[in-house]
Amino acid sequence: MPVLVTGAQGFVGSWVAERLLAEGARVIAPRRDAAAASRFRTEGIEERCDLVRLDVSDYAEVLRVLQEHRVRAVFHLAGQSVAEAAERAPYPTWEANVRGTWTVLEACRAAREAGEEIERIVASSSARAYGQSRAEPYREDEPVAPTHPYAVSKATADLIARSYAITHELPVAVTRMANVYGGGDLAFTRLVPGACKALVDGDRPQLRSDGTPERESLYVEDAVDAYMAVAESLDDPAMVGRAWNAGSGEVLPVIEVVRRLIAVAGADVEPDPRGEPIDGLDRQAIDSTAIREELGWAPRWSLDEGLSATWEWYRARLG
Repeated sequence: MPVLVTGAQGFVGSWVAERLLAEGARVIAPRRDAAAASRFRTEGIEERCDLVRLDVSDYAEVLRVLQEHRVRAVFHLAGQSVAEAAERAPYPTWEANVRGTWTVLEACRAAREAGEEIERIVASSSARAYGQSRAEPYREDEPVAPTHPYAVSKATADLIARSYAITHELPVAVTRMANVYGGGDLAFTRLVPGACKALVDGDRPQLRSDGTPERESLYVEDAVDAYMAVAESLDDPAMVGRAWNAGSGEVLPVIEVVRRLIAVAGADVEPDPRGEPIDGLDRQAIDSTAIREELGWAPRWSLDEGLSATWEWYRARLG
């Protein structure tokens, strides 16, 4: 099956592309700038994909790729994924996360109307889309109400995707995941990759908070399992337009996550807490009951197992 994976050169996208290749799909990936250390390149994923010239905000290009490659499924993961970058530069964040989403979906709609058999589209949202939710933990039926640029961009894209499902009967579902971590994330402003880099360099991992904010994490291979489960759910028309939470169920202060990583690395240091979290949230937790009970998904990796695998990736490549 020809599958378009936007954002395949990024962190989570590379793992999704790798899984699809392993399952026999022909993966079409936009040719974009990528760091030399990106796992899309270093793990040999790039050379196994069909690379195409594609900007997700260019409608004509997206439509051309969908039609030329007879794409049957789309995983839309492209966009700005770093909250700090969105704070500094909201305009390109809106362009990538919002315009990019409606452009991909509109091209999918047009391609289907022209006869292409696009059977499933999974659009990546985020647990951050909930903002300062009233529910605890966040549930899919809770209205999204974010205030910070990154979260607002994800919530907007989320709503756009689900509107295409309802209005145009496009086979779309949305994923809202906890904080995904694992090998290959080169955004070192994020908690786990930043801590891994510090430990490889022999430094104390810095926290951009006092360490008390509580977050729910999800190992990247469990996240990929969730993407696959959501994609497969679209065989059932009743599942079209759904949003699905996916998280580990383990909510910990960020300083505890870093301490566990330090223990895994066998380092003799303490975390270095500084400042306040950029999103102002004291606690972020999501309810994954629906995806567990309706789609049979469950995380396979404990936090310590995931941190151990993650540490080994950074130690081997940054050491």
